[in-house]
Amino acid sequence: MFRPLCVSGSLLVCLMLRAQAPLEDYASKSATIKGARTVAKIHAELCSNCHGAKWEGGRAPSMLDEIWAHGGDDDSLARSIRDGWPVNGMPPFKGVLSEQEIRAMVILIREARAKAQAGGQANSGFHSVDGVRVTSELHDFAFERVAGGLETPWGMAFLPDGRLLVAERAGRVRIVELGRGVVQSIANIPKVWAHQDGGLFDVAVHPDYAHTGWIYLSFSEAGGKVPDASSTRIIRGRIRDGALMDQQTLFQAAPELYTNSNIHFGSRFFFDPAGFLYFSIGDRGERTNAQDLHSPYGKLHRIRDDGTVPADNPFVGVPGAVASVWSYGHRNQQGISLNPVTGEIWTSEHGPRGGDEINRIARGKNYGWPVITYGMNDDGTPITELTAKEGMEQPVVYWTPSIAPSGIAFYTGDKFPKWRNQLFVAALAGKQLRRLEVVDNQVTHQEIVFRDFARVRTVINGPDGTLYIALNSAFENSPGEVVRLVPQ
Repeated sequence: MFRPLCVSGSLLVCLMLRAQAPLEDYASKSATIKGARTVAKIHAELCSNCHGAKWEGGRAPSMLDEIWAHGGDDDSLARSIRDGWPVNGMPPFKGVLSEQEIRAMVILIREARAKAQAGGQANSGFHSVDGVRVTSELHDFAFERVAGGLETPWGMAFLPDGRLLVAERAGRVRIVELGRGVVQSIANIPKVWAHQDGGLFDVAVHPDYAHTGWIYLSFSEAGGKVPDASSTRIIRGRIRDGALMDQQTLFQAAPELYTNSNIHFGSRFFFDPAGFLYFSIGDRGERTNAQDLHSPYGKLHRIRDDGTVPADNPFVGVPGAVASVWSYGHRNQQGISLNPVTGEIWTSEHGPRGGDEINRIARGKNYGWPVITYGMNDDGTPITELTAKEGMEQPVVYWTPSIAPSGIAFYTGDKFPKWRNQLFVAALAGKQLRRLEVVDNQVTHQEIVFRDFARVRTVINGPDGTLYIALNSAFENSPGEVVRLVPQ
């Protein structure tokens, strides 16, 4: 079994406490915080006196610089906390901190470092990047605006004639005529539940659109048996006379499964080379859903283009199981792409606080959430003591701190030859686009291609050989735009 590569932006100095106090004093102090406790409380009571309230250093070294004394990977850092370095005056904490609390400390330190690197700046308003030039490791490029004035563009797909469909989270589908800047709205879109994480999500075009005319939409809709409840719905329809006609529902949860949780809807589309449609649905904030094959939530689904279930799906015939489920144990997948080298499906997945993932998806496999995770609760308390378990898949790569990965795409164009077959990851946190070099199904290098312009919602290949990217501000109802990367 290969070990996933953890990427934190930087590795950290090992914990080293000075010998001003006897080791038994630390153990005595540690004993006072046993029981339910947040990672922030552990830091305040055990670490801040030496390493500083913001990890800036004091009697012991800063955790924000580039000095590594005993290795800076996750395992080495956790080992330093667990076993200590008594020769340097640092006691072992394995007697007073659980394994999951040690893991949470690693996440907390990495978050502090990322914040320090970013200068502690908050998200600002949206500014167009049109014309901005960027120098990256392998290619230089400029941003070229394709369409502006969009409200949280979430999904994109090209029609065979080169026009671009853009789904806005507020509930609109736009048709963009490239080169003309003409943006038209499609009428007769179903009413969406646009609250918190909910709204109109992805749009996809049938592989044989020229003959079928089908486009596919995923969105959250109100309904169910409790007030303000919602669920994800999948439909298809045909664009005729500027409206979405011939609408058919391909997936809709049972009324009792609608929930008033407004988080973790998913939902991203993907057509494989055989013409099967995959769509993701998040766990809806109820973690047990992800491991329950009776629930559609926390799953990647596979159906035919008309919504029927293929007979070779892994759980067809399993009593009570949702037949469309292809893989399970997912928290909230928001990106799907086909690895052009191996033919495997890769997905991005939002972790909790820390533990965002990229996964290689295989038929019927369990991806572990919430039994295993590299993250912790938002309040800093542990979710589980396990990061691995027999019968559950490990991610190809995970991130601490979280980058909030959304749409992903393996680049298959010809305008950036050195990028070919590499994975691009749109990330909301840090407002960044990442490039992942993949060799033998392992990520060997990462580059932040650009950052700090706007939240990056998704990235797709264009028919012109470039990458198209959806950007929006962090603020509700603020403008967004679609841009493409042009070689320089």
